[in-house]
Amino acid sequence: MEGKEVRFGIFNSALFAVVTTSASCGAVNAMHDSFIPLGGLIPLLNIQLGEVIFGGVGAGLYSMLLFVVVTVFLAGLMVGRTPEYLGKKIEAYDVKVSVLAILIPLFCILGFTSWAAVSAWGVGGLNNSGPHGLSEMLYAFTSTTGNNGSAFAGFSANTIWLNTTLGIAMLVGRFLVILPVLALAGNLVKKKLTPPNVGSFPVSGLTFAVLLVGTVLIVGALTFLPVLALGPIVEHFILTNSNKLF
Repeated sequence: MEGKEVRFGIFNSALFAVVTTSASCGAVNAMHDSFIPLGGLIPLLNIQLGEVIFGGVGAGLYSMLLFVVVTVFLAGLMVGRTPEYLGKKIEAYDVKVSVLAILIPLFCILGFTSWAAVSAWGVGGLNNSGPHGLSEMLYAFTSTTGNNGSAFAGFSANTIWLNTTLGIAMLVGRFLVILPVLALAGNLVKKKLTPPNVGSFPVSGLTFAVLLVGTVLIVGALTFLPVLALGPIVEHFILTNSNKLF
């Protein structure tokens, strides 16, 4: 029963974990570290996708707008239409800064997690070994970079190295991402409005919504699936196989 909140039960604990990691909210009503492996996978993935479901507190909308710009560009390539959004032509510079803003937190999360996994200061903070230990590390840097605030509480982060690296991850997630977003906004505001024509790709309706969701999932899957496979996914198979022995 360690980490389980019996007052709320399984459903409300799982629901709270999904909601709190879909936005930049670090409140919890049960310990995410105590969830079953796939239960811990969902909060991880919610943050890693950029918390775009609800958007972060404050200016959380821009995370989704970055994916909108990339989706418009990809859609234009596929159907041969001019990539436009809200009457502004999407050009190479806009796509580059959008992709940069998406890649910065990805490199931060995976880079610091990789460094911690092969360093004594990272391994020393673990409460569990094996794939669950990797999940603890990954969640720590995912949460700090995504400015979420929740944690896999089994990971003891109160050391000089971990305080420093987690602090840097917070700064990168909060401020370094803002620079390319401001560059995108500044470039778009200078452009003249272009009335839609037959060559414009529609950015409303079910088709665009499916393309947008697909872009978000593909970027997240291609980037984080390998490390998730080494953490919560392999832990799930270990757990299910060990249960068959009894």
